[in-house]
Amino acid sequence: MAGLTHASPTVEAAVPLASRGRRFSPGRESLRRFRRHRLAAMSVVVLAVLALSILVGPLVWRVPINEIDFTARLSAPSWEHPFGTDDLGQDLLARTLYGGRISLAVGFAAMAVAVIAGTIIGAIAGMSRGSVDAALMWITDLFLSLPQLPLLLLVIYLFRDFLRGLVGPEGGVFILIVLVIGGFRWMPVARLVRAQFLSLREKEFVEAARALGASNLRLVVRHILPNALGPVIVAGTIDVAAAIIAESTLSFLGLGFPPDIPTWGRLLYDAKDYLDIAPHWALFAGGAIFLTVLAINFIGDGLRDALDPRRVM
Repeated sequence: MAGLTHASPTVEAAVPLASRGRRFSPGRESLRRFRRHRLAAMSVVVLAVLALSILVGPLVWRVPINEIDFTARLSAPSWEHPFGTDDLGQDLLARTLYGGRISLAVGFAAMAVAVIAGTIIGAIAGMSRGSVDAALMWITDLFLSLPQLPLLLLVIYLFRDFLRGLVGPEGGVFILIVLVIGGFRWMPVARLVRAQFLSLREKEFVEAARALGASNLRLVVRHILPNALGPVIVAGTIDVAAAIIAESTLSFLGLGFPPDIPTWGRLLYDAKDYLDIAPHWALFAGGAIFLTVLAINFIGDGLRDALDPRRVM
């Protein structure tokens, strides 16, 4: 009896602790699960350091990106030039920091275009039945079957000069690249959103809202879409990485930004003829692309695990 009496406070104290553990909101629970994914948590730190360096770095390192110094051409990394110089003696640290702004801006802007377009098309297809759903999915399958890189090159080659004259050399190419990359990345998002909508629209809480007189728009905005955002967020992180690689590919092929705008891909393109005598020229830009894409992919993996209610962590 004495042993039972002594054990009861421990049991009673465990009940409030368990109940307090069950009071976590879904957002806090997802954040806790994300933190336990070590690679994803480390990737957030790496991506934050990269973004902070790109934003604040030019304010600290004030070397102009187009300052030419032939006496220091193809110099190895040193205290004066931490990333070395290119064939014109231009400081590669300043050009890498400047190019990072453009590459990240293209990645996130193209991701926004792809996610918004894919969510709208997938939501319409998921809420519709019959010919509308079939037509939208036929268009999605058609875009999925197209060879993306040749079409990217063709569209940019045809419309680049027109937008340059309309908006300016940098703004026109930026808008064109964002629209073209985003326009070829919305299809996986649309299929994910449609699949989520087909599952969620038959759930009890949606039927209850429909019985209370909720319109289709209210059902989508207030009830279905918030519960379908998990896969969309994960797909968005993948699209950021894919957009950065696509912009780097276009710049490497010479169809991206003008030569005087040093994106990461353009730096790699300019460095390709000097890999044997100045490998540092390609090393830092390539390393920045590698770290950024790797960090974003790990963050996507962490979000996928954190937002999956069936996964135990």
